[in-house]
Amino acid sequence: MATVVFVHAHPDDEASQTSGSMARAVSEGHRVVLVVATNGDHGDAPDDLAEGETVVHRRRAEAANANAVIGTHRVEWLDYADSGMTGWAQNDHELSFTRADTEQAAQKLAAILRDENADVVVGYDWHGGYGHPDHLKVHAVAKRAAEIAGTRRYLESSMNRSAMIRSHEEALAAGHDVGEWDPSAPMDDGNPLGSLEDELHWACDVGDFLEVKRSALKAHASQSDAQGMLQMPEAWFAAAFSWEHYIEPGRPDGMVTRWFLDEETVG
Repeated sequence: MATVVFVHAHPDDEASQTSGSMARAVSEGHRVVLVVATNGDHGDAPDDLAEGETVVHRRRAEAANANAVIGTHRVEWLDYADSGMTGWAQNDHELSFTRADTEQAAQKLAAILRDENADVVVGYDWHGGYGHPDHLKVHAVAKRAAEIAGTRRYLESSMNRSAMIRSHEEALAAGHDVGEWDPSAPMDDGNPLGSLEDELHWACDVGDFLEVKRSALKAHASQSDAQGMLQMPEAWFAAAFSWEHYIEPGRPDGMVTRWFLDEETVG
């Protein structure tokens, strides 16, 4: 059995991006640890905050509930302040994650990897999936932490843009209103969403854990992004979230449809 540490930028990112893999790993007896880089303080502020309760309090509680559903064995926080998209004022805050010293942040994460004797650490692809500054920082920090700790395997969560392009074309051909959604359009850093299939290594089937993912998203009730995903028609939700994709630097080129924690790859 392996110990897998998933590193995410904000509370709720784990629900939307890797909760299927996390739940599948737990179901197979692996140890799953979540590390959240920021406290999510610039997320949506719910109307029902109690006296003395802050957005940070709420988001930590929601993360605890979401990861109880997933089965995560341990949740740790690096305690940086939430950054915004490129050019947002909060990015200049002295405690924001995007301004953090990469080596110092990596040392904090490496301490957790060593404590867990982690076999695998999962960060983000080179542009954080969609260019968010905190996601870019997770890429740099997780990669460096794996080097410092000597973690055997380092993977990067990404999204299959090729599959999204096919779905977009099929929806248009069927006459569906897709609004402004275009997976080939530039995101916050000028790059399109995720990665093309020839850049990916693992396509992991997490279709058996869709209800876990749905429940994890529901637990992040204060966040409009999470709730927006839950408004997707059931068939669209299944198409979007039944597969999770990873890059594993150093592997031969080519995406394989296979679980990255199967017995052969773990051994």
